[in-house]
Amino acid sequence: MAYILSYDLGTGGTKASLYDESGRSLASTFVSCDTYYPREQWHEQRPEDWWRSVVESTQSLLSSAPVNRNEIACLAVSGHSLGVTPVDAKGNLLTETTPIWSDGRAGVQARRFFESVDERTWYLTTGNGFPAANYGIFKIMWLRDEHPGIYERTACFLGTKDYVNLRMTGVMVTDHSYASGSGVYSLRDRRYVEEYIAACGVDTAKLPRIVESAEVIGTLTSEAARLMGLPQSVRVAAGGVDNACMCLGAACTHDGDSYTSLGSSAWIAVSSHEPVVNADRRPYVFAHCIPGMFASATSIFSAGNSFRWFKNTLFSHLEEKASREEKDVYDLLTTLAATAPAGSHKLIFNPSLAGGSGLDRSSHVRGCYTGLTLGHTAADMARATLEGICLNLRLAMDVLEAQTPLSDEMLIVGGGGKSRFWRSLFASIYDKTIIQTNVGQDAGSLGAAAVACGLWDGYDRVRDIHTRLDAIAPDPDERKVYAAMLPVFQRIADLQSDVGDLLHSLNV
Repeated sequence: MAYILSYDLGTGGTKASLYDESGRSLASTFVSCDTYYPREQWHEQRPEDWWRSVVESTQSLLSSAPVNRNEIACLAVSGHSLGVTPVDAKGNLLTETTPIWSDGRAGVQARRFFESVDERTWYLTTGNGFPAANYGIFKIMWLRDEHPGIYERTACFLGTKDYVNLRMTGVMVTDHSYASGSGVYSLRDRRYVEEYIAACGVDTAKLPRIVESAEVIGTLTSEAARLMGLPQSVRVAAGGVDNACMCLGAACTHDGDSYTSLGSSAWIAVSSHEPVVNADRRPYVFAHCIPGMFASATSIFSAGNSFRWFKNTLFSHLEEKASREEKDVYDLLTTLAATAPAGSHKLIFNPSLAGGSGLDRSSHVRGCYTGLTLGHTAADMARATLEGICLNLRLAMDVLEAQTPLSDEMLIVGGGGKSRFWRSLFASIYDKTIIQTNVGQDAGSLGAAAVACGLWDGYDRVRDIHTRLDAIAPDPDERKVYAAMLPVFQRIADLQSDVGDLLHSLNV
């Protein structure tokens, strides 16, 4: 029996998972990482913490897993995107902290770049739909401008999982999925765009060589093997960016396969052989772990965190009741929400509590309840909150579906997908059958395992690993209600963008 290790390196920490050669999940463990915010728009982590979390999660996993560690054959890492970690020619880390995907310090550098490069053409070439300053190449420009000595000593700028791979193998490479978030990668040509690199004034040699996600880049060094408690013979695949690995792990291996990831934020992603780009609505696109395919997504910044705000702000008293009855407080809230009718008596919630995404007319859009009357109940507000998140994601889905057909079934992954009532809302609002499988929150880990193993006959093996646990079809009556509400929700979102701009301009 051969075993597979996979790592899902997220911003909150690292989840290590153990799979057997059939793809059956045997065990997992999680070790957290901290994020630091030293200045406005600066979001940093310590690369040494990534490595520490990988080592500690491996040790913890192996201490309890009923397997012979000498039978672990291979591993791969899924890593959060848009990172730049400077290392010298010997692989030594040159800064204690590095900017992560959400870091926006490089706004000046991005604006300078677009003085000589057409921004619309750049987006259509790269599919980089997040704010430009978030992308790796502009963070490199910032480092060159602010810390030229470190820039000159840098041999290679590595992504998050690529730095972990370096610590494991001594090899400095990236894969196509991670490179596609660099800001200078052509999705269709599958290579760096030299004219963009030249416009940045960055040395091409400092960017990592690109390989396929499944390419074995080496085996564990003696030091890595010692720290992790593994044999040196373990093969290390290049791995992939989190978005692409999750797409693979969610069984999105064919054109039109899609999923919704429902966590603090939320996104909808679809696999296709053509990137889904729209210069107005700005889906963000990564190269898939499957060569020749793409993972295109649209997102909202507040999903589960909007529901959490609702609970903490208006229903904190339920915590005591939940504790007393040994129930989950969110289960109590969804049970309450289910007592209200579809449409919540014409109460509409816009969940833009963390500002706007590319879907919105303004990044300054803010959340609101619209239509509130003296007759509305707590149940109405609870249901409207859940409905509003679903309606916002329906708009996100429509952006994708306008350009590429989506399947009639949608998989829900992430913590929010545990609620059957919430999944039923998605079914009627999306007008699709909503699927729940055994994979749950492990899509990223499973995707990394699929990339790592080299033991399966094609990536479609991932589909066989998914066991369907539940399927909810749209309710015909509720579907009509939500179809009527959707254009109203869109109008409210547009108005809230305008109001958000006015509020932003206030000097108070």
